[in-house]
Amino acid sequence: MDSLISFFTEHYDMITIVILSVFLGIEVISRVPSVLHTPLMSGANAIHGVVIIGAIIVMGQAEPDNYLALILGFLAVILGTLNVVGGFVVTDRMLEMFKKKKK
Repeated sequence: MDSLISFFTEHYDMITIVILSVFLGIEVISRVPSVLHTPLMSGANAIHGVVIIGAIIVMGQAEPDNYLALILGFLAVILGTLNVVGGFVVTDRMLEMFKKKKK
């Protein structure tokens, strides 16, 4: 319990920023018209390339016997890749709606 309390006291500034970012993100997203949700989300999913790079760095810097870091890094690479591919698929399908149909 003491380690948890010391973690919060040491990282108080970062925890506050994360909490405020969550509230700000909710406010920003709630004010976006529903017509713009698909392009916004597909673009946001493409940003997950940063997650993939970070996960690769974590896996590269992890000790060989640190299984938790290796497993979490591997899961982050897999899930980040799925999110990036999904974002591009959604964008492609959305752009197909605006193409003229061939006769």
